[in-house]
Amino acid sequence: MLSVIIPAYNEEKCIRPAYERIQSLLNENNIECEFIFIDDGSTDETYKVICELSKEKNNITGLHFSRNFGKESAISAGLQAVSGSCAVVLDCDLQHPPEKIIEMYQLWEQGYEIVEGIKSSRGQEKMVYTAGAKFFYSVISRMAGFDMANSSDFKLLDRKVVDVLNNMPERGFFRAISYWVGYNKATVEYDVAERVDGVSKWSTTGLIKYAFSNITSYSTAPMQTVTVLGFVMLVISVIFGVWALIDKIVGRALEGMTTVIIITIFIGSIIMISLGIMGYYIARIYEEIKGRPKFIISSTVKSKKE
Repeated sequence: MLSVIIPAYNEEKCIRPAYERIQSLLNENNIECEFIFIDDGSTDETYKVICELSKEKNNITGLHFSRNFGKESAISAGLQAVSGSCAVVLDCDLQHPPEKIIEMYQLWEQGYEIVEGIKSSRGQEKMVYTAGAKFFYSVISRMAGFDMANSSDFKLLDRKVVDVLNNMPERGFFRAISYWVGYNKATVEYDVAERVDGVSKWSTTGLIKYAFSNITSYSTAPMQTVTVLGFVMLVISVIFGVWALIDKIVGRALEGMTTVIIITIFIGSIIMISLGIMGYYIARIYEEIKGRPKFIISSTVKSKKE
């Protein structure tokens, strides 16, 4: 059986079209399935629509978060709820084309344990977002040690992979952690489709925070910049030290306080940046060791089997 995991945040108008379209495709290809909708603390009628759908159909599980915990937590909750032999994750707005699920499932039947959806185009996305995404994935690919260009949350995972991810206690970046675990992989290319309804829930600020959070989750490279900056300051200090020594020997003093002030400001800036980077990592460590749950499910609904 295939488990279809669909995170949703304020997607009341997308729930039913997503179910009907995916279910129709899977029926045509004789693929038994279950649907797991995760309402990530929506403020609209998303969970109400999920509950209504669960009464009409016999293969739906709905999870409702007590508040908005984020997409990563929603995916994690969905993975923990699956009962199928494999699971596919896709967006509720159907920008991940459901037709590709069939191709993914066929590759899984051939023995692949992770089937990755790779974007061949980003649809009608703004140029700023496209450029930002390319920069982010080039950075995280170099830092994490594996190529994540055009990666997405659109993936099909074998049951053994799902179990491994469920047993990992860290709050991982789903796109990266599914690369990190290894296993036999295949890829499927797709074009990003238009949303069924509504607009993206991501803000520019939210995307920047999301990017920085995930970079620090998979690399200590930003921490190493502190060391690099330290060596840079050492070189500068040596240069100015030799300069001052020569001036002392030849009896020529440094002209005014401008140089001293500039150096002091520069050193102070480097120290503050370094402390900020180290502080961010300490904060991440603090979040992990507190051991709080990734999400809180306030209510659950499940279809009655016929």
